[in-house]
Amino acid sequence: MNSIHLIDASIYVFRSYYSVATEFRDQHDAPVHAVFGFLNTLMGLLADAQPSHMAVCFDESLTTSFRNRLYPAYKANRDLPPADLATQFDYCQRLCRALGLCVLVDGEFEADDLVGSALHALRAHGFRGVMVTGDKDFSQLVGEHDEIFDVSRRERIDAAGVKRKHGVRPEQFADYLALMGDSVDNIPGIHGIGPKTAATLIGHFGSLDALLERVDEVGFLRMRGAAQIAEKLKSGREDARLFRQLSTIATFAPVPTDPNGYRIGNADPAALCDLLDCLRFGPITRRRCLEWAEARRN
Repeated sequence: MNSIHLIDASIYVFRSYYSVATEFRDQHDAPVHAVFGFLNTLMGLLADAQPSHMAVCFDESLTTSFRNRLYPAYKANRDLPPADLATQFDYCQRLCRALGLCVLVDGEFEADDLVGSALHALRAHGFRGVMVTGDKDFSQLVGEHDEIFDVSRRERIDAAGVKRKHGVRPEQFADYLALMGDSVDNIPGIHGIGPKTAATLIGHFGSLDALLERVDEVGFLRMRGAAQIAEKLKSGREDARLFRQLSTIATFAPVPTDPNGYRIGNADPAALCDLLDCLRFGPITRRRCLEWAEARRN
């Protein structure tokens, strides 16, 4: 079975921004340490996995996602990225394109949605997905043959792993998030329902819809505070449905639907060399990138 590697790039750029020493500066003396960390993570993945198809997905929708129209408070708890990070994101995208990789970015859809939509499109062509991320939300996308791979932590999770880790199956994960909420995205969930209770409820009823349809049964379950939980669910029915909508990764974003749109190739060593000159990275990183590009030049 063919595989497509789908990279949630932003998480690795942010990790690098806060973990890599700020000594890396470009020819304009601007910081590029996040670029250095991301590029080395990417090159390590390319060398180890030797993928044939890949998409590198970036966020550009912190305040413009379609979810902001549904729920204005969505991600309102997040500060805007530091000013010096915008240029570093641009460098990362340009490097990916020069390496011959498909870059996906959209003002309305988040990186999660771009990954989900690309995976949905390529499943129709017999592909399995390797989602390169450390974000638990991607658990909902894991199908029978797919996996989540957090490359920096060397952790792989398949569908069975999602169930072991969270107590729900992948197809139940958005329902689970709707109940317990997600503080990272400023989704409150139903007050008083945490991860264990959410997993118990979804496990017992099978889905959020079934739970809300049979909410009168909740008070009779053998769990602490069952009666209070039932009342909170009754009064929060519409909130729960909205939170599920916010938590569900879209599979209808505008992405290529043909596998050839994701095939690695068409590297541009000249453009890559110019970028590396501007970034002033050392000879090891430079050689690693240029050898990759030379091997895949038209």
